[in-house]
Amino acid sequence: MMPPTFEIWVASLVVLFFKMHFNSAMQKRGRDAAGAYPRPEDARMFNMEVKEDTGLAWRAGRCWQNDLENIPLYLFLSLAYVLAGGPEPWAYILFGAFTLARVLHTVFYLRAAQPWRFLSYTAGHLAQLGIVGILVYRLFVA
Repeated sequence: MMPPTFEIWVASLVVLFFKMHFNSAMQKRGRDAAGAYPRPEDARMFNMEVKEDTGLAWRAGRCWQNDLENIPLYLFLSLAYVLAGGPEPWAYILFGAFTLARVLHTVFYLRAAQPWRFLSYTAGHLAQLGIVGILVYRLFVA
């Protein structure tokens, strides 16, 4: 039987999976609205012109980059938390906080909403620091 923290981790993983696919759909929507794709082979395939992303497509692309800089590290850290036997209540709090923060970050990024984008990014970062803190304590102090 898997520990409850693993189930929490999988729930977070699934939410982040769908969040990233939503972001992808927004990038496609932005490109379709602009009638252009940045790569010639894609533009030919969809019968559109070649042009760099702007507007929604650009924002979704930048959001993707930010996700790829943050989500993989979270997934490794949080899985290490599960494997190290981190406490279940803190998994709910920290995994939930990170996941919610990333969902909100995407919404705020796509809407160009500051300071909310910064605050959601910071909340996710603080959740990761909490995960690291518990990991270090469990593995090296306790």
